[in-house]
Amino acid sequence: MVTGAGTLLGRLKSRLRGRTEEDRQVASLQKQLAAKDRRITRLRRELAQKGRGEPSEGVESENIVWIFGAGRTGSSWLSRMMGELRGHTVWFEPWVGALFDPYHLRLEERKGEHFIFAPEYRKTWLRSIRRFVLEGALARFPEAVGQDEYLVIKEPGGSAGAPLLMEALPESRMVLLVRDPRDVVASWMDARREGGWRHKDANRNRGEGKTETLADKDPDTYVRERAKSYLRNVGEAKKAYDLHEGRKVLVRYEELRADTLGTMRRVYSELGIPADEGELARAVEKHSWENIPEEEKGEGKFYRKATPGGWQGDLTPEQAKTVEKTTAPLLEELYPS
Repeated sequence: MVTGAGTLLGRLKSRLRGRTEEDRQVASLQKQLAAKDRRITRLRRELAQKGRGEPSEGVESENIVWIFGAGRTGSSWLSRMMGELRGHTVWFEPWVGALFDPYHLRLEERKGEHFIFAPEYRKTWLRSIRRFVLEGALARFPEAVGQDEYLVIKEPGGSAGAPLLMEALPESRMVLLVRDPRDVVASWMDARREGGWRHKDANRNRGEGKTETLADKDPDTYVRERAKSYLRNVGEAKKAYDLHEGRKVLVRYEELRADTLGTMRRVYSELGIPADEGELARAVEKHSWENIPEEEKGEGKFYRKATPGGWQGDLTPEQAKTVEKTTAPLLEELYPS
């Protein structure tokens, strides 16, 4: 019996060694396939670049990650965490999307062939938008060149131009970052009022003594205008997100605040970008709310509350209703009651 047991154990060990060897072979084949996929992708990209007249060396268009949405949604926080990861560079608010805002360009109204964005010349000007972004990126961030280098473009203020940017760069990746519009408006109110961190910017070049802003003298109107801005920026970004066929992820600020590491894992998984667990954890820890110095947090400061639902103590019932009515299409879809 002992001999039989020893024989059986020997057979099991032999099978285990064989299985381990098979696993190694499978892993080796997977690496080879991945390398071939990368080579095919590179060749396709080079072919496309030649067809578009693009330089062969530059920031990889598929390694561009856009962060669209609106201001005061946590885009600075998210981009700073992403910027901590190896091979990541952040382009902090280029405002390129503002150049292609359909609201200001009135794309639906201007149909004449002499208009620079005339529909019949769409391929031409989309190609120009593409080169404008890629050449601008290369000039500023030569360190972001390479297949394992990623350029994160934080672009909340230019989110109205997201549909055209994503159409011009369809292989790039997209993060749609949203936050309850009532909290967004409340945060902007605090920033723009006298003493707020954006108050000086709002009054620049107005002369001495002119310190009142719309948020101070007519807060109800300010709330209405800020809600319209949210609807325009997030609405256009959502349109781009829905149409985009490449890698993308929808992130709610509230989720990011409640489970930062888990949400970051999901972001990188859905974007298809490899991310080291340890690096993610360190980035999350470094930029956590708890690690921001207390003197930098509070009313009137850039880091204000980080409390979802805080709008209930900041907006009057009438102001809250104004935001809800103005942003209703987005609020119902993104934050159903």
